[in-house]
Amino acid sequence: MPVFKEYKFLALRRISQISIMFLFVAGNLLGWHLLRGNLSTSKVLDIVPLTDPYAVLQIFAARHLVSREALVGALIMVLFFGLIAGRAFCSWICPLNMVTDLANWLRKKTGLDVSGKSPVISRKTRYWVIGISLVVSFFSGMAAFERISPISMLHRGLIFGMGMGWTMVLAVFLFDLLLARNGFCGHVCPLGGFHSLITRFSLIRIKHSKEKCTLCMRCLDICPEGQVLPMIGKASSAVTSGECTNCGRCIEVCDDQAMKFGIRFSPKKHTTSIA
Repeated sequence: MPVFKEYKFLALRRISQISIMFLFVAGNLLGWHLLRGNLSTSKVLDIVPLTDPYAVLQIFAARHLVSREALVGALIMVLFFGLIAGRAFCSWICPLNMVTDLANWLRKKTGLDVSGKSPVISRKTRYWVIGISLVVSFFSGMAAFERISPISMLHRGLIFGMGMGWTMVLAVFLFDLLLARNGFCGHVCPLGGFHSLITRFSLIRIKHSKEKCTLCMRCLDICPEGQVLPMIGKASSAVTSGECTNCGRCIEVCDDQAMKFGIRFSPKKHTTSIA
């Protein structure tokens, strides 16, 4: 398999993540108007507001008022990811994804992941963390996860200097490297869990062709959310779970061309859907 094919989406994701980070840096430090702010709240061209809807939910839970502009920004984000792009934020935008991907790559290279097993950490943990963060926000009067989010710490640190934020980022790196494969993003992160919930019905999906599949299982081995691929070798189907990050790694490693990006709803009658 040509190297470019095997890593084309990974390369595009890195370009996307680094470019967005650069635009934030340029907007905050160089005065560029294309993108200003941070991952919680920002503006495109100083006109279009973008707001993290999970942060807005925490602010509501903390019993604070939210500006109309922030609500509009949150609605734009929900509509874009919820109806179109799916959980692409986690794999195409979030800067922490580069840290966790590095940890999991080292985990494989060093043999720490030779068994393919991790300590028992339920993927449902991230949904419990969402609930806990909202309860803590209510009683503390502040957006709880935003105060300790390694995503926010890394983002602010890359723009203004890390300070002590590097300790939280290092903790996530070591967690994924030593304790759990895809541990933070795949099991713990409440922001990823929130995007999983709002993107269940998004249009852009990974699609599997049973006719082309030879059951090599490389897609399942590489997928950070392997539970979203129950149809492999069983049915031609779109991935319907909101937990899929649309990272494209399963497409890259499939020599059979049995995986591709497509639209959730297909006009072909033989295409089935597995929840």
